Amino acid sequence: MSETTKKDDSQEKAVASTNAVVQSAFTLNRQDNGIAHLVIDVVDENVNTLKAEFAEQINAVLADIKADKTITGIVLCSGKQDSFVAGADINMLDACQSREEVVALSRQGQRIFSQLEQLAIPIVAAIDGTCLGGGLELAMACHARVCTDNPKTALGLPEVQLGLLPGSGGTQRLPKLVGLQKSLDMMLTGKQLRAKQALKAGLVDDVVPSSVLLAVAEQKAITLGQRGKKSAHRKQGVVDKLLENNSVGRNIVYQQAQKTVQAKTQGNYPAPAKIIDCVRTGIEFSAENGYQIEAEHFADLVMSDESAQLRQLFFATTAMKKEQGVADVMPEKIAKAGVLGGGLMGGGIAFVTATKAKVPVRVKDINHKGISQALKYSFQVLNKKVKRRFILNSEMQKQLAMITGSVEYTGFKALDIVVEAVFEDLTLKQNMVAEVEEHGHDKTIFASNTSSLPIGKIAAKAKRPENVIGLHYFSPVDKMPLVEIIPHEKTSDQTISTTVAFAKKQGKTPIVVQDKAGFYVNRILAPYMNEAAILLLAGEPVDKIDKALVKFGFPVGPMQLLDEVGIDVGAKIGPILQADLGERFAAPAAFDKLLNDGRLGKKANKGFYLYQKQSLVKTIQNTAKGIKSGSKQVDESIYRLLSIKPQGSLSATEISKRCTYMMLNEAARCVDEGIVRNARDGDIGAIFGIGFPPFLGGPLRYIDKVGAKSVVAQLSQWAEQHGERYAPCQALVTMAENDESYYPKNG
Repeated sequence: MSETTKKDDSQEKAVASTNAVVQSAFTLNRQDNGIAHLVIDVVDENVNTLKAEFAEQINAVLADIKADKTITGIVLCSGKQDSFVAGADINMLDACQSREEVVALSRQGQRIFSQLEQLAIPIVAAIDGTCLGGGLELAMACHARVCTDNPKTALGLPEVQLGLLPGSGGTQRLPKLVGLQKSLDMMLTGKQLRAKQALKAGLVDDVVPSSVLLAVAEQKAITLGQRGKKSAHRKQGVVDKLLENNSVGRNIVYQQAQKTVQAKTQGNYPAPAKIIDCVRTGIEFSAENGYQIEAEHFADLVMSDESAQLRQLFFATTAMKKEQGVADVMPEKIAKAGVLGGGLMGGGIAFVTATKAKVPVRVKDINHKGISQALKYSFQVLNKKVKRRFILNSEMQKQLAMITGSVEYTGFKALDIVVEAVFEDLTLKQNMVAEVEEHGHDKTIFASNTSSLPIGKIAAKAKRPENVIGLHYFSPVDKMPLVEIIPHEKTSDQTISTTVAFAKKQGKTPIVVQDKAGFYVNRILAPYMNEAAILLLAGEPVDKIDKALVKFGFPVGPMQLLDEVGIDVGAKIGPILQADLGERFAAPAAFDKLLNDGRLGKKANKGFYLYQKQSLVKTIQNTAKGIKSGSKQVDESIYRLLSIKPQGSLSATEISKRCTYMMLNEAARCVDEGIVRNARDGDIGAIFGIGFPPFLGGPLRYIDKVGAKSVVAQLSQWAEQHGERYAPCQALVTMAENDESYYPKNG
């Protein structure tokens, strides 16, 4: 490189550095009426996020405001469309090397927001779009808040979902605005409020159309200036007064919150307990103590392993959103979609296509009853949102109009993708391919929602096999975030990229997996479920097994999961896996008795647990035994049916370890065989598909945490004691021998 080129490069870098300093995220626009607009618009980013380096910029703007006596009020607003402030930049937390750095970062945020709160003139937040995390903490530091009725307007403190708490004063300000109970509910769940919900809660002072937001906010600032910044007090109901206006009532609220948190988290997540402590300290002692505890607890959580894993999961899913199905292959637009089958899965797929992807969808079924079921699915989900004031009735009608039905293939010529959700029958699915090829156009994608049948076999008789792909959803479709995208050997790259993009539009997190038995999720789930069944037959009680795995971190135990999914569904998948992958997938033969007894699970009101409504006498008897009302009761007749004496000799730790390590072993095989593209996809698939504990980062990250050597040693020991099914796979053995890991050891 010549000296001239070097000089030019250094000059360009200097100019770029100067521009970065000059281009502040905050701009002050003075209006004729004495009100100034403080506009936040982070340069070169789609949404506003708060960064540590903004401290100097905000201090400069505040100094400017204080020096200008012509400014009588401030309206804080965003320069981004449909976004106020999406939160704080999480990267700045990862940059902190010590707990002390995090405490300092939190205290800095608290000080800046306190300066806003202490301004001599009123400042009103004008909120349009997302206002989350640090964004809501910023808005709460203002003297009033006005938001729009934009469907994208949402207010919340979702930090708990990253294993954190609001660290810039949120735990102290939110209770003052919405009350103790509502603030705990919001912070402990990460719940987001829509505009009308926020107004009802007292979080905002007014809700208006976007077109008049700034005008109303300006008038609010003028009115507050005339009243001396005094905003209207929150109205309390009778129950709120009884519970929140005295220490005895508040203690009841704290205790109930702690009890609920313990039941939901099993003590695996430290953030909720620390949130309660922050709120309690601020209310029962002083705001100063509250802010100090908030900063210290925030720092403890940032440095915790649980939050580190949850943040890694956030970064991984964010990166996936930017990736295409196949690199350098742009997806084609899906303008219209179809669904074959109006059952539970078909109805759910139609729902997310119409409401999330905003794509018109045609449901085809062999009879009108199936179509009615699909439409009913969407109506029920949307009607709940209307009742909770999440959406307007008019919006519900608009979304329902996106779904149409037919018993014929009318209109299929215009469809770009057809998702098949019929019975797990190979011949039936092959017939569906042929019919869609006949009634669709040359590029219509045929996506099969099969959970077990190979996509290559479904496409075996296709005229255009390049258009056939697997698109495996999980039930319930409107809630489960994962989909598996399964190309067979003849699927085109174009079909893969278009299907991945379509799934993302539906609000899903897609992972591309190989067309092998069980794909990925069911393949790693089967050994885990089989081990639970083996433990049951060895005399471990149903509820003991489930409680052990829930304590470990799964949302439900394996026996309850089998009831939920359907025992018959598990019975169909098992033989397919066993035939292709070997005897380690063989389910206990004794389980055939369940099907012969009509025990299909929850859908048949007959499984491992009782689903019939209990009589008053039975309820009284259970209460006398100390069994809580509403808790699931084991159907004791299951033990007689399977010839089991439910005594149990293993500890909860041993039970959870044996089931989980079977999953770890299979996940390692899947990465080694290329079933998933990488360890990241394997971890996301397990967390979003079957609820592997998020705070552990996924099965592959968990192997790294425990250490491949330790996992191999434990599996080898069990293999000697209990049989070959425990034998560690060669990939794990090699990792242990070479001291390797799935992720870089430095993070």
